[in-house]
Amino acid sequence: MIKSYKELEAYKKGYDLVKAVYEITKNFPKDEMYGLISQMKRCAISIPSNIAEGYMRGSKEYIQFLKVSLGSCAELETQLSLSQDLGFCSAVDFIRVNDLNTQIIKLLRTYINKITNRFTLTATR
Repeated sequence: MIKSYKELEAYKKGYDLVKAVYEITKNFPKDEMYGLISQMKRCAISIPSNIAEGYMRGSKEYIQFLKVSLGSCAELETQLSLSQDLGFCSAVDFIRVNDLNTQIIKLLRTYINKITNRFTLTATR
């Protein structure tokens, strides 16, 4: 039984993703400080933050917060691709961070499906 959101695999990977985004954006052009860098950091931070907040609120609200995290993953995926296409990050960094993001997307979808199914089963009883 999970006792804290900090034990959730998606939260742990999300936390690592934030650190990875901060690390790779250090090498971006300084004129992107208030553009792409800021947006990528906000998206990344949103992922574990919404997992944590939703977990603490519980119930049906949790699903909505997981969906917000999922949306942030999609935004970050776009921004990562753009960063690579613009030559701001290496292929190695792109693959590393994008793979982590993809793992989180899969976990979030699994959580959402399991919780949704649990509510559906409870409602039909």
